[in-house]
Amino acid sequence: MPVLLAVDSSTETMALALVTPGQTAVFEAQGGAQASARMLPEIKALLAGAGLKMADLDAIAFGQGPGAFTGLRTACAVAQGLAFGLSRPVLAVDSLMLVAEDARAQGAGDDVWVAMDARIGEIYAAHYRWADAAWQVADAPALYKPEALAAHWGRPAAVAGTALAEYAAALGELPASAWPQARSRARALAALALAAWRRGEVRDAAEALPVYVRDKVALTTAEREDAKGARA
Repeated sequence: MPVLLAVDSSTETMALALVTPGQTAVFEAQGGAQASARMLPEIKALLAGAGLKMADLDAIAFGQGPGAFTGLRTACAVAQGLAFGLSRPVLAVDSLMLVAEDARAQGAGDDVWVAMDARIGEIYAAHYRWADAAWQVADAPALYKPEALAAHWGRPAAVAGTALAEYAAALGELPASAWPQARSRARALAALALAAWRRGEVRDAAEALPVYVRDKVALTTAEREDAKGARA
């Protein structure tokens, strides 16, 4: 059993997990702009609580995206810095798959569409299927307008993510298995990090890079007004 640190700040929640042979310790708090200041102190607190030091880590996992640009860069920078300093590998975790794993833990089943609010009238979405004790990617993470996603996913078996509430009208009727709120992003992160380790998906620290599916991060005033009108 390895000792793994896992970090994710791709959403407004900062999620940290420490996987050890004895237990999994987790921490969640407000992320966003606060993540860059809070992440390292909270990591040190997690390790201290388990009686461990940085040198005891076997690998550092990070949420690679898609998600908030600043949050992704924070998680990648922390993971890369620790991995370089400790001469340890990194593990990349799909931040949308994390939502599917959390929904499965809540009872969503083995076929889940994830839809996360990407702001400015768009959604990060992906489709996952659980098979052979692992998630398989059916539709890779991509950026959608709400109406386009509703047309694309047809009649999904289960859906999860923050976009379900934010774009409820545009997404139309949802299946009975809908999970708009996470139970514990940190525990889902820990599960995916451990699964990646067991599959041997370690990478060099230099490969701790974010995955972006959006090139534009800001709207003009007119575009913001149009987005507000669409949500209304």
